[in-house]
Amino acid sequence: MDKSNLTDRLKLNVCAYGGWISGFFSFIYCLIVAMSVGLPRRIIKETQRLLAEPVPGISAMPDEQNARYFHVVVAGPQESPYEGGMFNLELFLPEEYPMSAPKVRFMTKIYHPNIDKLGRICLDILKDKWSPALQIRTVLLSIQALLSAPNPDDPLANDVAEQWKTNEREAIATAKEWTKKYAPPEPK
Repeated sequence: MDKSNLTDRLKLNVCAYGGWISGFFSFIYCLIVAMSVGLPRRIIKETQRLLAEPVPGISAMPDEQNARYFHVVVAGPQESPYEGGMFNLELFLPEEYPMSAPKVRFMTKIYHPNIDKLGRICLDILKDKWSPALQIRTVLLSIQALLSAPNPDDPLANDVAEQWKTNEREAIATAKEWTKKYAPPEPK
């Protein structure tokens, strides 16, 4: 069965079951159900919760082709150098999830002492402090918090951390400049 036919059938099934889910969310819900064959129940539940109860300032949508891959957008936190920016990230759940941490990286260029030029993130819960009790939303909230409170004492980008330590005002100005240049908000 081709994918477009499956999508059409899922839309029809939602209509047949009544209006308990509407429009876009019904399609997403059915897409998750269709993609969830072979997925652990935990990933399905976490994805459903992310869609039903989004984290403020964060959008996480599963990829149409791979339910373990998420397209994430994080709004720069207020009163931070990243305020007003919209940062694209990718999040991937490995086969070992939840026994191993998700793989997350920034796709949007960012000036931050804990994020390197490749978008890799220095965050303890993505490394040695990972616990299966943590969830995707916990990771996303921690990344959002990292944007609010850069930590130059535990850097991944040493040059940025050094600038942050020696001239914080200039580092913050550069972070704001990069945010405007590389992470502009979507046009309305």
